[in-house]
Amino acid sequence: MQNRPAIVAVGRTRFGEHYEKEPEKIIEEAWLKASENAGIERKNLEACYLSDYFLPITNKFGLEEGFLSELTELHVPMEVTRSFSSALSNACNAIQAGKHNIVLVGGIEKMTDRWDKIRDDLMLLEDPWSYYAGCTPEANHELMLRAYIRKYGIKGDDLEKLNIALAQISVKNHLHATKNEYAQYQRKITLEQVLNTRKEARKPLGLLDYAPISDGASALILTREDFAQKFTDKPIYILSSASATDYLTFPAREDMTHFLVSKMAMKSALKTAGISLKDLQVVELYDQSTVMEMVSLEDLGFCKQGEAWRNIYESCQDYKGYYEINEQKIFVNMNGGLKADGNPLGATGGAQIFEIFKQLRNEAGERQVRSDRELKHGCILELEGFGTKGYVYILGRD
Repeated sequence: MQNRPAIVAVGRTRFGEHYEKEPEKIIEEAWLKASENAGIERKNLEACYLSDYFLPITNKFGLEEGFLSELTELHVPMEVTRSFSSALSNACNAIQAGKHNIVLVGGIEKMTDRWDKIRDDLMLLEDPWSYYAGCTPEANHELMLRAYIRKYGIKGDDLEKLNIALAQISVKNHLHATKNEYAQYQRKITLEQVLNTRKEARKPLGLLDYAPISDGASALILTREDFAQKFTDKPIYILSSASATDYLTFPAREDMTHFLVSKMAMKSALKTAGISLKDLQVVELYDQSTVMEMVSLEDLGFCKQGEAWRNIYESCQDYKGYYEINEQKIFVNMNGGLKADGNPLGATGGAQIFEIFKQLRNEAGERQVRSDRELKHGCILELEGFGTKGYVYILGRD
């Protein structure tokens, strides 16, 4: 990637329920944390890219760009997209094209304000066909799990281990979140608790297999590579970004056990960055459910198809902070993932970038990755809908 965009600062709020806070207060908090870290003022910004899914519904904002203009008291170009990764993609394109030198990328959501109202909208976002068939937002996750079990012929003791492995993902992510001051759920859970929620629901997946509904905001400041040193001596570069798109209707896809978009985006991102999977030690996966973290390990190439559950199960018997796959240590969702960190849709990708940024700069505190190899690269996967669109970003220190 030529003219590499550089992240010079990041900021975020704690994720959770912020009913008492107006949206402008939340995004302002994230922006101020980023600006203070880099010593950048509003007047330095040449453009802004914001992401949200539901602000017009939850908070009656018709033109989010105007909302952001009022907040920053700026009249620079501003654009709104759905996901943080989409906003970041537009910002990267502008930086690489030489159109802008310093831009703000932000994401915000206040989903708990009108949770009952947006539940239907969430289902339509994931798959209108499933919605009109009477399904809930959780249905496709169970459909994928059932298809996965059937495709790979998992039964008997192996099926029991797969079910335990999925529960271990949730336990692992909650454990990581106890070290994350911004996480929505900073508490440990047990394997038994996860399994009991499934029994209560009488379903393959229970309450503790899914990410929560959240409010929150995230932000980063992106500059040209040759500008970065003006603001920090430890910029983190976006070495590559890639995206792909699949059918909206989940049952119409060729393979219901994997996300094609993740595979395609990862392949393209690795090629552009000029690195291999072995160079990636820390990864943020889009675990909207435990099934999605398991499947994503396979889609990105870390595990063989149909085998990720086995790697998870074996790694978590004596969990040491990472998955051990093919004699490689892979640190996954060190911030707690969507499951425990929270999932305010428009801001979620920003929290993933925030975590990789902190890890690569050795600023992640108690959750800092400790490895026998120098940490140089990190990767994030963000999905829109139920794998309808996927983004992969590879970040590096140099």
